[in-house]
Amino acid sequence: MSDTDTRPPEYASGPALATGPEELVLEARKVWLGKTTQVSRALPNADVRMIGAWCFADHYGPEDLRDSPGMRVWAHPHTGLQTVSWLLEGEIEHRDGVGSRVMVRPGELNIMTAGHGIVHSELSLPDKPPTMHGVQLWLALPESARDVAPRFDNYADLPDLVRPGLHGQVLVGTLDGVTAPTRSYSPLCGADLQLAAGAEVTLAADPDFEYGLLVVAGDVQGESTQLAVDELLYLGSGRATLRLSSGTGGRVIALGGEPFGEEIVMWWNFIGRTHAEVAGYREAWLRRDERFAPVVSHDEKVMEAPPMPTVALKARPRRKRR
Repeated sequence: MSDTDTRPPEYASGPALATGPEELVLEARKVWLGKTTQVSRALPNADVRMIGAWCFADHYGPEDLRDSPGMRVWAHPHTGLQTVSWLLEGEIEHRDGVGSRVMVRPGELNIMTAGHGIVHSELSLPDKPPTMHGVQLWLALPESARDVAPRFDNYADLPDLVRPGLHGQVLVGTLDGVTAPTRSYSPLCGADLQLAAGAEVTLAADPDFEYGLLVVAGDVQGESTQLAVDELLYLGSGRATLRLSSGTGGRVIALGGEPFGEEIVMWWNFIGRTHAEVAGYREAWLRRDERFAPVVSHDEKVMEAPPMPTVALKARPRRKRR
């Protein structure tokens, strides 16, 4: 998925420091992807820019597509990150410049590693299902991996995380002793957790990780904080357990990871380390450099990059001190 803002804000983050346990509610903001799809963007946030390597979190739907074209995210570039696509309902076609053409469906995780550079598109087809609901997440790649060759991986058999009152799947990393087989480059975890009405669950956590809980349906309480849909609860670090409950039933995306120890500059669809580097990615996209192999052909419909900001991008704290 793309950041389609024509004047994208700067999200430059400095090295992370563990903050200890806390409970901070972040409200997602509404953002349009083109003219057809509205998403709720929980990360980056002015107060918390990253959770571990997780640097971008969009929740979209559930949306009725019977009188809508659905998702129309045309070919666009990425560098220095992984996109993690997880559908709860519906179907979207993914194409990319390494030759992938895959239908994104519920229960199948798709991870696209941009690395050195990739182009992809995400489109609803004419015979699409009537409802679309899902999340799109980005992971910043560490220095050791941010220039790897681009690739696409589909995972159709993810491990279940089942406890009394809870049924979920671990998407990335390890949560409560359950480990996903997915390719990642930082110590982290991600899981889709569905809570039954009246559920009270305690999951084992890694004290070295910071955690966040993004509610995508129903009602969820994380630790002592009651949450609504499109609220992200930042829990900080230093926790050995995560406590979840729900009155009427709910669904939450749990994100965690070791605080990311590198400075990054994230602007539009690029992640780099300096203003000059990101500006170079933009120029490479404008001239259709070989770094960005086309999805179909050089004549395909694409998203053009917006102008660079008039002031230099520079690293800022990942976590606003209060």
